[in-house]
Amino acid sequence: MKTVSKSTVPTPADSALGGGALSDGEHADHVHGAAPAHEVPPRPVLDHAGDLLRALAAPVRIAIVLQLRESSRCVHELVDVLAVAQPLVSQHLRILKSAGVVAGERSGREVRYRLVDHHLSDIVLAAVAHAGEYSHDHEHEGGAPHER
Repeated sequence: MKTVSKSTVPTPADSALGGGALSDGEHADHVHGAAPAHEVPPRPVLDHAGDLLRALAAPVRIAIVLQLRESSRCVHELVDVLAVAQPLVSQHLRILKSAGVVAGERSGREVRYRLVDHHLSDIVLAAVAHAGEYSHDHEHEGGAPHER
């Protein structure tokens, strides 16, 4: 027969006073901070968010989004500033366009690309800032994260 032990959950007062520690063999089930749990969005919303994040998950696409947050650009401008071959820039733009991240508008013989929603550039900026903080905080450990 399986026995179930009762868990002891510390109260906010216990935490504030430094008490409420659990003894060996006891555990608190799902004790979290004061923040209430958020509802999980519906599956289609999560799927779309995953698609957007996957579309942003390449260094060249991140650089394209950073460039497009300044102003719309045509392919040859992106090629020049990113120092990447034109076919590669076009391929990444197709991925971003199919994910709804960028839109292309014809201007004479060229197509100018722009961000559809600047919220996405905020996500990219946050990721780049976080990566920069990580790199800076771990410089003294030597080597890149994948080399350790």
